[in-house]
Amino acid sequence: MSEINQRLSEGFSCVRCRNRGAKVERLSLSGAGISRWLDIQAHRFAFVSCTQCGYTEVYNLQVLEKCEDLGTLPDVLFAD
Repeated sequence: MSEINQRLSEGFSCVRCRNRGAKVERLSLSGAGISRWLDIQAHRFAFVSCTQCGYTEVYNLQVLEKCEDLGTLPDVLFAD
């Protein structure tokens, strides 16, 4: 599991049921125009789903990977 996946999973707290267990899955999508024709999947996302109720949050991996200080990433994402 990548560092970002691990941090997303460990820092998750479901806003619906307060469960702390999460499953992280990644999805890559093509855009419009030439990237679709060439099957270039430039848009990447992480889906973080609660293991109890299924509530899912979506994060743009391009944004998360550009964060310079990953040590505070869960604090930024899951701040109360």
